[in-house]
Amino acid sequence: MSERLESQMRFLGEVERLKTVYRQNKTVDGSRYENSAEHSWHVALMAIVLIEHADNSSLDLSKIVTMLLLHDLVEIYAGDTWAYDSEALQDQEVRERDAAQRVFSLLPADQAERFQALWKEFEARDTPEGSFAAAIDALQPLSNHLQSATTENGYEPLEESRVLERKRHIGLSSQALWETAQQIVKASTARGLYR
Repeated sequence: MSERLESQMRFLGEVERLKTVYRQNKTVDGSRYENSAEHSWHVALMAIVLIEHADNSSLDLSKIVTMLLLHDLVEIYAGDTWAYDSEALQDQEVRERDAAQRVFSLLPADQAERFQALWKEFEARDTPEGSFAAAIDALQPLSNHLQSATTENGYEPLEESRVLERKRHIGLSSQALWETAQQIVKASTARGLYR
């Protein structure tokens, strides 16, 4: 095996660990928490299905899907930070930046540089592809929450306005998906999942 292939296989073996990082949302049958690998698969598929609703019709879908498959690999070392955990959010950027360096450094230098750049572009949301990828990443948990959450077992619902404020960047790349997100939030509020 070449040194390059050995590095790539080591990286692929390491990222298997993403399957062991659990998120706040449950699977739609409510039986367990979703893991980050499942989330990454779902957002990549969502991008493929929903790309036609982007306000910009010249997006690079392959780049978006790659970003979505890479963006949560940092959680292998940094863990999943819940979007509404104000304490954990304070050092999230530093933890995830360090984790990105660590995980991508397992790859050959050219791939490590490319993947790190795509991860940074996703995080910055300052390109059309980064913005759309981030919009999809924000929409998935809303949809999942509506399908899987219940008001049982002492569940403390978030304020609807807080959720909408956190997700409003969806509208920067797709007005149609932002309208959909707002409808999902309203439906969740009607079910008592937000207040």
